[in-house]
Amino acid sequence: MTTKTRLVHLVIGPSLFILCCLLLPKGLFDTLTARAAIGTVLWMAYWWVTTPVDYAITAFLPIVVNALLVMAPMDKVIANYASETVLLLFGASIITVSWEYTGLDKRIASLALRLIGEKLRNQLIFWFMLSALLSAVLPNSVVIACITPIAVAMLKYVGHGDIENSRIGSLLLLTIAYAVGLGGLATPLGGAMNLVTVDYIQQVTGEEYMYANWVVRFLPLMTILIVSNLLFLLFCTKKTDTLGGSREYFEREYKKLPKMSKVEWASLILFLLATILSFTRQLYADILPGLKPAYVFIICAFLCFLITRRNGDRLMAWKPVQSKIVWELLFIFAGGMAAGTLITSSGAAASIGDSVARIGLNGGIGAICIFIAVPMFMANVTSNTAAASIIIPIVISIADGLGQNPIPYIYATTVGVNLAYMIPTSIRAVPVGYGLSAKYMLKVGWKITLMTLILMTVATWFLMKYCPAFSI
Repeated sequence: MTTKTRLVHLVIGPSLFILCCLLLPKGLFDTLTARAAIGTVLWMAYWWVTTPVDYAITAFLPIVVNALLVMAPMDKVIANYASETVLLLFGASIITVSWEYTGLDKRIASLALRLIGEKLRNQLIFWFMLSALLSAVLPNSVVIACITPIAVAMLKYVGHGDIENSRIGSLLLLTIAYAVGLGGLATPLGGAMNLVTVDYIQQVTGEEYMYANWVVRFLPLMTILIVSNLLFLLFCTKKTDTLGGSREYFEREYKKLPKMSKVEWASLILFLLATILSFTRQLYADILPGLKPAYVFIICAFLCFLITRRNGDRLMAWKPVQSKIVWELLFIFAGGMAAGTLITSSGAAASIGDSVARIGLNGGIGAICIFIAVPMFMANVTSNTAAASIIIPIVISIADGLGQNPIPYIYATTVGVNLAYMIPTSIRAVPVGYGLSAKYMLKVGWKITLMTLILMTVATWFLMKYCPAFSI
């Protein structure tokens, strides 16, 4: 990037912020803080896409701007930079550094290539299905924190470690992020946003909501989502795309590896221990209420520094390790969550919700489209849970005003709440932290967003019209 181009991008970012503060309709955003919150998100998104400064630097914009305009209590904003999820990602990053020291990364990479094969399309299908299935019943932040480092290790092994400049590497990480995002829609356990939906349905019906009903209702939509998203990603590949070598080659390379050493086993066990304990939290939550997934990963990361080699040398020491930790990942994730805090606390999110209520919807396919599109947008700029908490009550009131059963409209809104593809906020910050270009994410993201919005609108309308069970 030339100095002149960089200067232009540097100026456009704050200019978007100022224009939002001055020109956004006051009838929609009645306070300066709400308009400033929208402007901050646009500023961050523009700089993340054009990169006149590093991603991590842009991630601190919520603190910088909030210090000047106070859109939200600063302690709430800062809390995002030391949240439990950030600690989880920090611990996972340290554990995966130990893979490099022991050689476990090469063993995992060669094993994955040996079992799945070198064809990119096969790899995309495998990682997509694995991520979607896990995120259906587990926290998506845990899933993406565990799955992404394994994929990155494989990419480094085959020469695609420079994710930003690798189309193959970028597609693979996007695949994981997309699958983790949509997989949460499959069951109420897929995320807190789904539990918000369940709570509102129980308020509307006055009855306990059975989780099995959720799975049945969303199964047709999940099938369409998985097939369409996978086909979209496969369409972005070529039949000739491979990760290099052949299955036979990777089979030979795997057999050449020496027997696993004790330190390699220790590194693997710590990762598996952190993963299994995080995934089975409900089994010991009553006994150890403080041992949440974030702290499990921190404890295992701590134990990595206690491992010694056979000659007595420490496996890991802080000074060399800190240069290998993916710090940018932590800051991008935190910055995206902080931006969401500004949107919610400033009243901007509520203003968006109020504007939906004033549109004058009639409950037809247009209403369904809006009920899916608005939470999709909000899920990109704030948290999925916040989007659900704000939009669903408005949807219920609109449906009641129209004399319609609100249940199917709640389901439609929940679809939008779970789907976000474009901006590196929330879990989408993880692949960007590992090197994926935010510009590439936006370039691919708007296309799959439009496709998914159309498909989900039509599919939801069809279910509402022809499948009475969808309205129960």
